[in-house]
Amino acid sequence: MANIRTSNGLRVLAIDPGYERMGVAVIESPPRKKEELIYSNCFKTSSKLPYHVRLKMIGEEMVRLIDEFKPHICATETLFFTKNQKTAMMVAGARGVVLFTAASHELLLYEYAPLQIKIAITGYGKSDKKHVAAMIEKLIDVHKDITYDDEYDAIAIGLTCIASEKSPLKP
Repeated sequence: MANIRTSNGLRVLAIDPGYERMGVAVIESPPRKKEELIYSNCFKTSSKLPYHVRLKMIGEEMVRLIDEFKPHICATETLFFTKNQKTAMMVAGARGVVLFTAASHELLLYEYAPLQIKIAITGYGKSDKKHVAAMIEKLIDVHKDITYDDEYDAIAIGLTCIASEKSPLKP
C-alpha cells in the first residue's frame, strides 16, 4: 500500500476502549510540524442502560467521529486483562465494536500494548498515569482541562501511533 500521508499530514483517531468510559482523541501530524490535538473527549454511557444499548452508542459515536474528523488511521490499545474477568469481557465487546466500525470505514488499524504506549510516551514501561499525563502535556498542546484518565490514554495511544508509524504505512 502506498503512503497514506497527505500533503496535510496524517490524522489518527485514537481510542482507549471501554463500555462505561471510552477515551477518544483525534491527532494530526502535519508534515514537518509538531503534532496537533484536534479533538479529545471521554465518551460515557450510563450504567442504567442495557449492555447492548451501550455498545450501540459506542458504534454510533465511532461513526460520528469518523464522519466528522475523517481520520486515516484508527489506533487503539490491546486488551489488558484485569482480575475482574466480567469487566474484561465487557471491555472486549466495546473494543470489538471499535475495531469493527473502523474496519467497516476502511481505516487502517493499529494496536498497541500498554507497555508500548508507556515506553513511547515516557521512555519507561512502568510509568504511572500521572507521569504519562505530565509527558503528554509536554508532547502536545492540550487546550482544555481533562478530567478522566481515559482521555489522556487516548491521546497517548494516538501519539504512540504517530511515533511508531513515521515511515510509510503498510497494511
